[in-house]
Amino acid sequence: MYGLLNLNKPLGKTSRDAVNCVQRIVRPVKVGHAGTLDPLATGVLVVCLGPATRLIQYVQQLPKRYTGTFLLGRRSASDDIEEEIVELQNVAVPTIDEVLAVLPRFTGTIQQRPPIYSAIKVKGQRAYDLARAGQDLQLDARPVVIHDLRVVRYEYPELVLDIGCGSGTYIRSLGRDIAESLATGAVMSSLERTAIGDFTVKSALELKDLSEDSLNSHLLPPETAIQQLASIVLTEDEAHLITNGRTIDRPEHGFSDEIAALDSTGHLVAILAPRTPNHLRPTSNLAVAAKYSRKKAK
Repeated sequence: MYGLLNLNKPLGKTSRDAVNCVQRIVRPVKVGHAGTLDPLATGVLVVCLGPATRLIQYVQQLPKRYTGTFLLGRRSASDDIEEEIVELQNVAVPTIDEVLAVLPRFTGTIQQRPPIYSAIKVKGQRAYDLARAGQDLQLDARPVVIHDLRVVRYEYPELVLDIGCGSGTYIRSLGRDIAESLATGAVMSSLERTAIGDFTVKSALELKDLSEDSLNSHLLPPETAIQQLASIVLTEDEAHLITNGRTIDRPEHGFSDEIAALDSTGHLVAILAPRTPNHLRPTSNLAVAAKYSRKKAK
């Protein structure tokens, strides 16, 4: 089995729980997912099966969209409702105009401090394990990209935002920082990932409906994982060389980043990278998997 599955992860389940549900159906096929969702979060979870697990990093590079709900005037150690919530006293109640006025500060490339209750490793240990053990943590800020921010609804204390962002963004940290710029605090009360690239929650398979039949009918081709990459179509001779891990000649190819190499039928054969201005080399070889996929389709 070879391809991708767009799942709608339900509330209360971990991403690992969802992957395990798929694994039980397709065992011994290898299964992995692109982009962890906390139990509090719902929405798009892209699961990669078989050789498509080699494409996880490319799915993770796709832009993401979320609907995040925040309660203003509150704080918690985890920046969401999973830990004890403290209501702040004598804090401002921002107007909608004040909220709209600060949002432009949080678009583009910004510096973001991750929540201490996160899976980031600190000296080999997960930050959330250290935080739960009572250690005083202060994680370093890192650059993240926020493509756009829009207020969906605001009725104090509840603020709902539609967020387009890049990989590595912590939405609860974003809500916390927006609130702090408004002289208050915020905790995230719910989160839905509505899209990763072209994978949308509207087209996702509900986990409760997962079965062998529904999995097979919703399985997407591996080419959907590399939608952001430029692509080339290989000749038969080039495909043969790539299958054997060889470099191909493409005089003045003009590529500076990785590209997708497809065969004449549109199947993904490999991910290539420039070796010289005239040569391309495989960084991930999927030629055998492409042949297997083609045979299964017949």
